[in-house]
Amino acid sequence: MSAPEYVPTKPTQRVRSYGSPPRRPESWLADRPGEVVAEGGQPRGDRLGNQGPDQGYVLTLLALLDDKVHLADGEDLEDVRSGAVAVALKRASLLGRAPVVHDLTVAYGVFGFLDPSPPADLVERRRALFDGVSNPHHYEERRSVADAVPETTLRKSHAAVLAEHARDWAALLSLPEAAAGH
Repeated sequence: MSAPEYVPTKPTQRVRSYGSPPRRPESWLADRPGEVVAEGGQPRGDRLGNQGPDQGYVLTLLALLDDKVHLADGEDLEDVRSGAVAVALKRASLLGRAPVVHDLTVAYGVFGFLDPSPPADLVERRRALFDGVSNPHHYEERRSVADAVPETTLRKSHAAVLAEHARDWAALLSLPEAAAGH
């Protein structure tokens, strides 16, 4: 441990320094309970969501797009935001990084929330899909919003998703039949 300069030392005293052993006695293994590198890595399954780094940052990004979101009658902003967060985090997780604003652009854009006049049939289907997903007790409904956007769509650039949405929005989504009941 170092000492301040005003502490007297003898000129003949050996100065101690750190010395590591020449080698470790055995190799290191990831065998602690919290490490998920064994058995295929992070677990996947129903109700486990999509894991990724710094996911809370998406809540900061939401405010950047609030003024660009267009809601139809009967749609709730908090439900739309909650569903968009689920889709954005799924996209960020698939790409192996923290969320960025383009993840939210894809999430809003794929469901037509960035379009001032979206197709009426899309509005009907998304209204049923997003209804009540901001309620913490409706986790499965929120997951169904994220599951409605296939991985092939999420791997596209945000510009490509917006361009394809203008041509054929249904090709970008995998909407459940229950949402089409209106």
